[in-house]
Amino acid sequence: MDDSFRSMPRRTDARAIDEGARAESLAAEFLVTRGLAIVERNFRTRLGEIDLIARDCETLVFVEVRKRRSDAYGGAAASITYAKRTRLVAAAQVYLATLDREPPCRFDAVLIDGAIPPQIEWHRDIIATD
Repeated sequence: MDDSFRSMPRRTDARAIDEGARAESLAAEFLVTRGLAIVERNFRTRLGEIDLIARDCETLVFVEVRKRRSDAYGGAAASITYAKRTRLVAAAQVYLATLDREPPCRFDAVLIDGAIPPQIEWHRDIIATD
């Protein structure tokens, strides 16, 4: 088989993990300066993971953080696929089941493109939950 058709391996090395943690910290700081309170980081279930859970007044906000060095493959926004959105909703349902009452909720994304200086975009209500 021709090696040119193989997909690039996913980076799971320590550097990639460190970059992800830095991106999540940058996103958390960004949201805090805009009035949100971080409730939890890296909430993991067997169904999926939520990078940040925050409170915006009475609303619970599930935040996906995405960082891309370039937009060669569509940028950070394009990396939030249907499958990823499905896993986010499933993980959020698990989190909500741990609460006494279900508050109003929404799903946001913090997109970080470029390395220096980082360009940060905050997208609210990225998933319709009707």
